[in-house]
This record gives sequence, C-alpha cells and structure tokens, in this order.
Amino acid sequence: MTDQLAGRLRGGAVIVTGAGSGIGRATALAFARAGAHVLGVGRREEPLRDTADGHPGIAFLAVDIRADGAARAIVDEVIERWGRLDVLVNNAGATAMMPLADTDARRVDDLFALNVTAPSVLAHAALPHLRAGRGAIVNVSSTYGHRPLPGAAHYAASKAALEQLTRSWALELAADGIRVNALAPGPTESEALAAAGLSEAAVERIKRDEAASIPLGRRGTPEEVAAWIVHLADPAATWITGQVLTVDGGLELT
Repeated sequence: MTDQLAGRLRGGAVIVTGAGSGIGRATALAFARAGAHVLGVGRREEPLRDTADGHPGIAFLAVDIRADGAARAIVDEVIERWGRLDVLVNNAGATAMMPLADTDARRVDDLFALNVTAPSVLAHAALPHLRAGRGAIVNVSSTYGHRPLPGAAHYAASKAALEQLTRSWALELAADGIRVNALAPGPTESEALAAAGLSEAAVERIKRDEAASIPLGRRGTPEEVAAWIVHLADPAATWITGQVLTVDGGLELT
C-alpha cells in the first residue's frame, strides 16, 4: 500500500461485511493498513476476532446482516465509534450450487436475502452518512454476475442483480457525490465452496477445474481482490462510478 493511498484513506470509517474470512478479511486488513477505521461484520464472532487481531484499526460486530434491525445496528456502531461513515463494502454473500432440477423457493429466497436484499437494506441505512461525507459503496459481485454458470444459475442471477443495483445506484446517487462501483472477482481462494455444503473431494475437483479454465492458470488470492476494492473506494477515484471491474485472471474472456 503506497503512502499516498494511506494518506487519502487515513481517518475514514469503513464497513466491510463478510469480514471473517477470505476476501472480506483481506479487505478489512487492506483498509486498516491504509489508515482507515474498519468495522468488520459477520455472523461468527471467532473468525471476526481473528480478523481484528490482524490490525488495531479493525473492530468487529457479530450479527446476521439478514436479521431485522441489523443494518441499523451496524451503522449505529460505526457512528458511535468514529462519528462518520465513508465507505460501505457489501462483500458478504453465499454460493449455492442449485441445478434447476433441485431448485426450490426457500433456497432461492435465502440466497437472494443474503446476496441482494441485505446489501440493499444496509446501503439504505448507510445512505445519510455517505451523503454527509460524499462517500463510496463497493459491491462485491462475481465474474458469474455477467457470465453463465450452469448448475448455479440463481447464484449468478443474484450477482447480476447486484451489478444492476450498482449501476442504478450510481446514477441515483451521483448528485450526492456518492460513487457506487462493483468488483467482480473470479474463482478466489476462500471458504465459499465448503460453505456451500460441498464435500472436500468436490471442492478440490472444482478448484482444479477452475484453475484450468483461467487463462492465467490459477485461482486468485483474497489479497489480489482486496487491493482493487480499496482502489475503487479511494477518494482519488473521483470520476469512476457505476462500473463493474472484473478481476479474474482473464476468465471472462473465455
């Protein structure tokens, strides 16, 4: 992280959801190293504590972002601690392998509740404070938000929805000076596949297949993705809004 970047973000307040592992943890650490105050949010306290142990600039709040009142509690925690909110990173989400033959309404509802509804409600709660500081929202999508994914169409659709929210919010909030962008990572080392309920053998098979399909020949690391999330939130990116930046080793080109 350059000194210049650290200077621009120093003292700002950032919310990162899904901060207990993977991209969320790497993002929380990247913002903190740039001098920002970070509230890491997630469902499980112990992984969040591990993230916070990585840097004194990180605090955490264990809460299910889908719960009633969770969005308000998250925003209130930031304002109580630091008196401001500059950046919201909507990173929390779930992957669901769900072929059409196995699709049912509850699984679809659960997926969209986490990947689409919760980020929307949190952005709503954050909006007055983002307006006050002419802040930024970064939504974490996926290469599969704009690329077909047979066998997991509803996951892809939820990320496509997040990308369209990004574009629409960018236009809606431009007059307030709020920038809204999305970062779309390709297959990245994280706990997402295991969390989807796949066996260890299935996870390893998918990882091998994904690496073989990526032009650069490997899966990404959370740190590679986090660096671009921070850059999209950087106050110096003053003329970038409504964009979906794909960081996937060239996968979307295939």
